[in-house]
Amino acid sequence: MNASASLESLPESLQAAFQELPNLHITETSPRRLKINLQADALPAFLELLKGRAGYIHLSAISCVDWDESNEFELVYHLWSYQVKTLVSAHILIPKKPGRYVSVHDIHTPAAFFERDIHEMFGLYFEGAPDQEPFILTEWYGPPPMLKSFDTEAYANDTWNWQDYQPKWLQEIEANGGSLVTQKEK
Repeated sequence: MNASASLESLPESLQAAFQELPNLHITETSPRRLKINLQADALPAFLELLKGRAGYIHLSAISCVDWDESNEFELVYHLWSYQVKTLVSAHILIPKKPGRYVSVHDIHTPAAFFERDIHEMFGLYFEGAPDQEPFILTEWYGPPPMLKSFDTEAYANDTWNWQDYQPKWLQEIEANGGSLVTQKEK
């Protein structure tokens, strides 16, 4: 175990849970925050250990980062223990292709909401998730908009027919010598 954080300073329940899984990289980012890097296949067991042995019953969020350069997604599981009073952020990397990971909603029920959001915004599919249907972008037919490769301007230009906007109030301003500066004029 690579530990930037001193395990001796952690509560015994957390020390015991961390010692059961190999290859954890632990960093204490502040007195009550720990960053744990681990292999993706170890995450479900890690979450079970934290929940059952260290009281980490609250999944606050799951975040996703698109690392375009390495062609990976980073998933970050933010967990809080009301007993230990420490936030643990578990970081895993998964390949963008095929862009699939296992759902953990059976361990933490709120995960289903976060997984659904990540699926919608990043296109990452969670196997076994109860619902992967869009709930924000219900009428969206483009690529996942949070991918770094998504070009908003190109998508808008390809999707909608643009026309000059010449309302009466603008015509009056222009007739009096005023104007608006548009993006194309810069």
